[in-house]
Amino acid sequence: MPSFDHLKPDLAPTQRKGVCAQAVRGVTLIELLVVMTIIGVLLSIGVPSYRSFSNNSRISGAINALLGDLQFTRAEANKRGTFVTACASVSGDTCSASTSWDTGWIVFVDNNTNGTVGTVDKDEVILRVKAAFSSTDSAVADSSVARITFNREAFISGLPADPVTITFKPLNAIDTTWTRCLAVGQMGRMTVQKSGTGACL
Repeated sequence: MPSFDHLKPDLAPTQRKGVCAQAVRGVTLIELLVVMTIIGVLLSIGVPSYRSFSNNSRISGAINALLGDLQFTRAEANKRGTFVTACASVSGDTCSASTSWDTGWIVFVDNNTNGTVGTVDKDEVILRVKAAFSSTDSAVADSSVARITFNREAFISGLPADPVTITFKPLNAIDTTWTRCLAVGQMGRMTVQKSGTGACL
């Protein structure tokens, strides 16, 4: 007797309908709201953490760069037996006479101690150049200090205050959480301070 099994459908209509319905099933409103809530929670935790990390990284990098160059200035003055100056600079080849060190700075041999490159002595060699901050963070010195000059004894010459404080602040800071200061004393001592320490506000 011939078999007609090959003519039987694979699935009953109701079964096929169920399979298709399951294949095209979308996301429910409740599921979407749950996912959005989870994303919101993650963003509320992650964004402030990233901002804190970014601020801390930039300010620490900037203040350590200036600290390192001032230590270099002191060492070069002692090694060369003459005056060496670090000053705020915009152009990278002259002092700007500004108290804003975020525009960059230079370190140079300052034989005539006038804080200006090459105005009298042509052998006033520029030793280091630091470009302006890539961000709009600020670094401002108090007591109108636009330059710091070390003598051959590695002491600072002509500092108007003891210490002088250079304050570093991140862009659009709403408080002093990430404010850091570099305190520079006449004896050449340099310390990094948090807001609320010494003259660091």
